[in-house]
Amino acid sequence: MLITAGTKYACSIMTDEFSDIPLFMEQMAESIKKTAAMLDNLETSAFFLYLLKAKRIYVAGAGRSGLIARAFAMRLLHLGYDVYVVGETVTPALAPGDTMVVFSGSGETVSMATICATVKGLGGTICLITASPESKISKIADCVVNLGDLTGYYHGDQTSYEIRQMTGKYRSTSSAFAPLGTLFETLALIFSDAVISALMEAKKEDPGELKGRLTNME
Repeated sequence: MLITAGTKYACSIMTDEFSDIPLFMEQMAESIKKTAAMLDNLETSAFFLYLLKAKRIYVAGAGRSGLIARAFAMRLLHLGYDVYVVGETVTPALAPGDTMVVFSGSGETVSMATICATVKGLGGTICLITASPESKISKIADCVVNLGDLTGYYHGDQTSYEIRQMTGKYRSTSSAFAPLGTLFETLALIFSDAVISALMEAKKEDPGELKGRLTNME
């Protein structure tokens, strides 16, 4: 089969070379089911209640986890929350009663740990979504949701995100299925979307109300 990208590039690819893609999707879906089954109801309920009563919500994450954090912030905004992304130029000062949601698979990211320590000093509440419930950030967080480490990527590796980047540990040397922190990020996105659904139910929001909060400048 010939696949052509524009008129400049062309390559011959046998169908069986990418036939594993549906299989990888099935494996990821199975991992999501396993994670949903092992989640601690007390942890998820506590996280839900913290968000429900939050005065303002800040979200934070480094690298690819930061992308998940931003997606969560956008969904919270559509729900009508006063929400900000840590590090953006328009993020206001945090005050007592505010809640910060941190996405960190390792729970050891130096920049995130520093921000969390500052938030605690300011009287804020910290909710952590992680794969490492015994991590540095976990120990100072008010609420921890453990999504597990099904691929074993974080187990035994307590180095920070910054150190892993500099030493090249983010290069894929494992199997093709969900290498590095991919599975955590996928699980974090699915979990955060499920939380949004639960908040919609609790706040009696309907899709029409959410649509009215979408940007209208694009």
